[in-house]
Amino acid sequence: MAKDTGMSQSSRGPVLKWTLRILKILAALFVLVHLYTLALKWVPVPGTILMGQRIIEGEDFRRVIVPLEEISPNLVYAVIAAEDARFCEHDGIDFEAVGQALEERRQGRSQRGASTITQQTAKNAFFWNGGGFVRKGGEAWFAIFIDGIWGKRRVMEQYLNTIEWGDGIFGAEAAARVRFGKHASELTEREAALLAAVLPNPHEWRVDPPGNYVSGRAGTLQSRLRVVSNDGLANCVL
Repeated sequence: MAKDTGMSQSSRGPVLKWTLRILKILAALFVLVHLYTLALKWVPVPGTILMGQRIIEGEDFRRVIVPLEEISPNLVYAVIAAEDARFCEHDGIDFEAVGQALEERRQGRSQRGASTITQQTAKNAFFWNGGGFVRKGGEAWFAIFIDGIWGKRRVMEQYLNTIEWGDGIFGAEAAARVRFGKHASELTEREAALLAAVLPNPHEWRVDPPGNYVSGRAGTLQSRLRVVSNDGLANCVL
């Protein structure tokens, strides 16, 4: 019996050593990622996994980083109207929208999206498309983290500089130049609404020229963005 115990203890030694080593590596990665996240409060997101993917796929990659002051308020109003009407109210995750989405799923009705602009920013900056619950869990944590550390204005600025508008076009400035031949600061209500209208699927839905669905959706968003402006739903940003 003593011999068996000794062998058991000796076999556990390397396992314990490797377990501790892995835990130390994970802890170091956790700290480094959060330090990187903190740095992004002041510096632009240098690149994303999706940007790298598009380059590998041979897309004509285009991105121009600009401060929020050089992006038309019309686009801020439009993306809030299209993607996250409660952007200024939640803390990164809109639990009310999540509850409604779960209830619709339970009833077998059409499922609405519950991902906030903050969650999309976290996904763009740190993760990848797909990935299921693993990615979603990390995305949720970082959404809450950046909402508290960066603040709403910085989240919006990073969002508008990392979001993809199809064809290897990333960020509001590149989208405005390619789609409309002007700077992001010059976007009209209609142009901002068109850009926001294709965000759910920018590779399938086109701005130039817009189809009937995109054109109709843009018309709806043009009305909604005025509501966002008039009701102060973007006051945490502008």
